[in-house]
Amino acid sequence: MPVNRDYYEILGVPRGASDEQIKKAFRRLAFQYHPDHNREADAEEKFKELNEAYEVLSDAEKRASYDRYGQVATSDLFGFENFNFGGLGDIFDAFFGGATTSARRRAPQKGADLQARLNLSFEEAVFGTNKEFEIWRTENCSLCYGIGSQPGTNPQKCPNCNGIGEVRRIQQSLFGRFVQTTTCPRCHGQGTIIAQPCPKCKGSGREKVKRKLTVTIPPGIDETYRMRLSNEGEAGIYGGPPGDIYITFSTKAHKLFERRGIDILYKLSINFAQAALGNDVEVPTLDGKTILKIPPGTQSGKVFHIKGKGVLRLSSKGRGDQIVIIQVVTPQTLDDEQRRLFEELAKTLPQAKIPEYEDKGIVDQIKSAFGDD
Repeated sequence: MPVNRDYYEILGVPRGASDEQIKKAFRRLAFQYHPDHNREADAEEKFKELNEAYEVLSDAEKRASYDRYGQVATSDLFGFENFNFGGLGDIFDAFFGGATTSARRRAPQKGADLQARLNLSFEEAVFGTNKEFEIWRTENCSLCYGIGSQPGTNPQKCPNCNGIGEVRRIQQSLFGRFVQTTTCPRCHGQGTIIAQPCPKCKGSGREKVKRKLTVTIPPGIDETYRMRLSNEGEAGIYGGPPGDIYITFSTKAHKLFERRGIDILYKLSINFAQAALGNDVEVPTLDGKTILKIPPGTQSGKVFHIKGKGVLRLSSKGRGDQIVIIQVVTPQTLDDEQRRLFEELAKTLPQAKIPEYEDKGIVDQIKSAFGDD
């Protein structure tokens, strides 16, 4: 801090300010410039100035010396320029009542999230279902209810840190006094110690439990769908809410159908006679069997749509279609009568026309490419 900077000016109070005015001014400015709240580059330096000014003006003897001589002996100050920022936090904590570091450590924290993966049948993914599954999670101990002490007893205030969770040590150096704050080694920052631990959780206040949960799966989901079960994850800490469970899905293949988005694909095999003459064919769907009319002259690869027999649209009305692809099957074996009939039929059918192909040599091909006859 510049040596010519006035302490009263730093706190924004007149020279005749009362102790209460000085205290209020410091309280307001310290909160404004404390680096936990202020991310500006010079916040730490301003906070050091405020602490130094308050250290002098809040002490009657130091203030009188400052008012008379315009300075205070170096050994009477904390020497902020020569110790780490932890000391500033200690001054701030002491002034505002309580250790902010330990308070943040014991603030309510949400529990951890968990992951689960469920296997669904083809139909369960299409139509939705209620699915039961088991999962291990950490909960508050059912015997001590998360306190950690044996039932009938309570944790005791740590005598080493007086329940703060931190211990402070004032050290004297060539540059003055400074405060060093560390986590209490006895209670490990908790502020309490457990003299009689709970026999079930061994004092941790938590236990692993296998839970059976039921989830309602909406119709129309696929393997990209991710579901969240709120407040079903690990138990929170210091009274915080539980975490969540995130569920992903895998779907088993179907022996007849293949899914394409909201449509169902089905390959229907028919014989030559059905393709040539037409036929009403019974086709399986997810809702049961239905009749599909095959018109005469149907070729292999022909596609038909059966409306409304596909997958339900996720979070909306309606369903996709069942897409039927025709496959005309060539018989691999014929008995004598079938062979005779095919031979008779072959005599009456026109021969398939083969496209003409003019075989040119490489020289002729080059000439043709350049238009040279």
